Amino acid sequence: MKILSVDTGKTVYPIYIDKNYDSLIDSFEKAGLIGGRVCIITDTNVAPLYIEKITSIMEGHFDKVCYYSFKAGENSKNLETIMDFYKFFIDNHLDRKSVLVALGGGVVGDMCGFAAATYMRGIPFVQMPTTLLSQVDSSVGGKTGVDFMGNKNMVGAFYQPEFVYINTDTLNTLPYREVAAGLAEAIKYGYIIDRDFLKYFDDNKEKIKSLDSQAINDVIYFSCKAKADVVSQDEKEMGLRAILNFGHTFGHAVETLSDFTMLHGECVAVGMLSGLYFSAKRGMIDKAEIEKCEGLLRFFELPLRVNDYSVKEVHKQMFNDKKTHNGVINIVALKGIGKAYVDKSASSDEIESALKYIIE
Repeated sequence: MKILSVDTGKTVYPIYIDKNYDSLIDSFEKAGLIGGRVCIITDTNVAPLYIEKITSIMEGHFDKVCYYSFKAGENSKNLETIMDFYKFFIDNHLDRKSVLVALGGGVVGDMCGFAAATYMRGIPFVQMPTTLLSQVDSSVGGKTGVDFMGNKNMVGAFYQPEFVYINTDTLNTLPYREVAAGLAEAIKYGYIIDRDFLKYFDDNKEKIKSLDSQAINDVIYFSCKAKADVVSQDEKEMGLRAILNFGHTFGHAVETLSDFTMLHGECVAVGMLSGLYFSAKRGMIDKAEIEKCEGLLRFFELPLRVNDYSVKEVHKQMFNDKKTHNGVINIVALKGIGKAYVDKSASSDEIESALKYIIE
């Protein structure tokens, strides 16, 4: 087991990276969460795989173990589903000492965290991510929320988990498309923080793609460490944390317009290419870096272009992104590989030029 720590200044919590659930109860004990009632939030993809195992591990250590499973997919990520959570919590007499457990991918984690932040004005919750994307990114850092009126993560809260427990063995049940989507988020860290990590990706891409145990553990560990370091400096995205959105302002717009038929990581992949193109046009990186990125994304079978939307449509949708301030779209760009910053001076022409690069 590898252990990392996230220190926001207000809260400190561990990230456990293991290959099984053998130390799960120990993790609850160390967090002081044993006893009381526990409710596992999961979805219809994950429940058949893990709910029986997890409930059997927990039974005997809590006064009551229950679970709520909702229909898998981004289209369930809304306030209506959250209301169903609340009703279930009330029916099962969950109180302020009860614990919620997010067992699943990013949608499950975001929704469970939001429910924990708002039920009875806040109860403890634990992240147990089962997808690569949630293990390298969304389970760490305390961003929670739901989509609203077609806009991604528009309603939410910053609310930190008691701990994150990553079992890398769960990746073996994922379709490869989900794996690739998670790798896109991990690759992002190389572009915004550490070019050596990007080189590691390139040097070990065959092992990473085949989910070699050591290679994928390295990817998860570095990704979590990179995000933990950033979140520790800027919990609520008042400055530095915004660099984690590299590729996301472009990508979220595409994801929303696709009605979430494209996976989040797939949209981040094409969004990163837009961000690289924007940076190259500004003269901050060599255009050859775009081709290198395309080669890496192509190897992992990630999309490089989209063709169902016009430049104007995507540009308009970008104004609904949370990173837009006073009508100005903020773009995370690169001053060099591993050196990200937030550009608040992007013109409409520059943004549309970057969009034209990924829209066929």
